[in-house]
Amino acid sequence: MQTTSENRFDAVARAAKRREKIGKTFLYLFLTVWALMVLFPFYWMLLTSVKSYSSYNGEYIPSFFTLHPTLQNYLDAFTAVPLGRYFTNTIIFTLATTALMLLVIIPAAFAFSRLEFKGKNLLFTLFLSLMMIPNELVVITNFQTITNWGMRNTFWGLILPSVTSVFYIYLLKENFEQIPDELYKAAKVDGTSDFKYLLRVMIPISRPTIITITILKVIECWNSYVWPRLITDNEKYFLVSNGIQEIRENGFGRENIPAMMAAVVVISVPLIVLFLIFHKKIMEGVSRGGTKG
Repeated sequence: MQTTSENRFDAVARAAKRREKIGKTFLYLFLTVWALMVLFPFYWMLLTSVKSYSSYNGEYIPSFFTLHPTLQNYLDAFTAVPLGRYFTNTIIFTLATTALMLLVIIPAAFAFSRLEFKGKNLLFTLFLSLMMIPNELVVITNFQTITNWGMRNTFWGLILPSVTSVFYIYLLKENFEQIPDELYKAAKVDGTSDFKYLLRVMIPISRPTIITITILKVIECWNSYVWPRLITDNEKYFLVSNGIQEIRENGFGRENIPAMMAAVVVISVPLIVLFLIFHKKIMEGVSRGGTKG
């Protein structure tokens, strides 16, 4: 009787393992197909960028590989238009905006998470309600303000509307609130100021979330298109995003798709490398910021 039960248990265990293996096989197959679908546009962009203009236009049926790759399109990307200047402008805009944003959101998150003042909860609720305002309305208001201040075609005009973020303040506030209150009370007993406590305790503990916010802001600034397109019509202040439109209209022309793809590859590589290096930090920071306990 014991042998029969053991055999039955072994059979059930084998069946469960078989079902688990089949389930994992289908899951990995689905993820593989999905990954190929996601990565295919990047492959096609890279492939097109190394095709010559004549070979690309001579393809009646699109080819999924090329036997004669060329780097001429990348050379054209830096000579037909001042792509190097667009890169420099974008780096200045990204670094300045991200630095100023951190100077704004870190003290704001600290105030909402640790300081006690009248109307704090109501103020924070009203602050969060700003996230419900459509971006189009914000863009119109910002455009009117920057224009009235005479900041069109300036770096300040590009930077100022992006130096704060309600979402990032909320994310960082949630992370700050995970730090035990006992640490704050002990620091106050020792005579530590709020500013010193923020610098020496809260920022080091919340470093993964701050790194995540920094990376996400860098990506946001690098991909910014609508606002730079509205506020700048002087080529001296073009970013890589609206520089693409300049490349298309006054650089290679609308028909030179390989050269356009080469420019897009050059612009996309920094963000891809940044994400590959810090993707674990991003996931860690988001998960810590959205979990209490």
